[in-house]
Amino acid sequence: MCATARVRRLPIVLVPVLLFIGFGAAALAADSGTITFSLDFPNSAPEHYSMSVQADGNAKYESTGKISLDSDERDNYHTEFNFSDATRTRIFQLASQAHYFAGKIDSGNKKLAFTGAKKLAYSDGQKNTSAEYNYSSQPAVQQLTTIFQSVGATLEYGRRLTYFHRYQKLALDDELKRMEDQARRGEITELQAVKPVLQQIYDDSSVMNVVRARALRLMDMNPASSAGNRR
Repeated sequence: MCATARVRRLPIVLVPVLLFIGFGAAALAADSGTITFSLDFPNSAPEHYSMSVQADGNAKYESTGKISLDSDERDNYHTEFNFSDATRTRIFQLASQAHYFAGKIDSGNKKLAFTGAKKLAYSDGQKNTSAEYNYSSQPAVQQLTTIFQSVGATLEYGRRLTYFHRYQKLALDDELKRMEDQARRGEITELQAVKPVLQQIYDDSSVMNVVRARALRLMDMNPASSAGNRR
């Protein structure tokens, strides 16, 4: 074969190589993507919170504002946790259905009540997109909002329980009772995110037995919790 023929064949050989590199980059981006939800709602508790979840399920949460609406105590709260595989998978599926928030997602209906300034964002090695909204008519965005707000409610229980365990132990019983009721109704999810503080309450012999029993029941509601994991 002459040198000219070899030169002409070279681009044909390179095509599958370039395609492979392109697919590899796309797969890497999918494996390293991060989805963030944030909400700003003045005069509520909390006034601001944000939650980010990576493709592997690692997540971070932070909030600021009053401990509760009937309290003047304020603090900044930060915690890290892991989403369950099922919820993590669903979040990224819904983000894909919502085109990773690359366009307008707000309904544009000005007559709707204000329920907080919300923002969904997606980032990876190839794209960085976000959109803000009060209410969205897109089913995927609605479902994502429900997921993140239910998990946010769980994490705010963790925030209050951490504070009450440190400063107001007598407030733990009512708080855990409300939490248990909401968990049974399915209004809060991903309970493993607050297992550390529930464990601390359960292990604290200075806490009333009825309170420790509630903490134990809540840990047992979470499939990730087992007798072998408790000290």
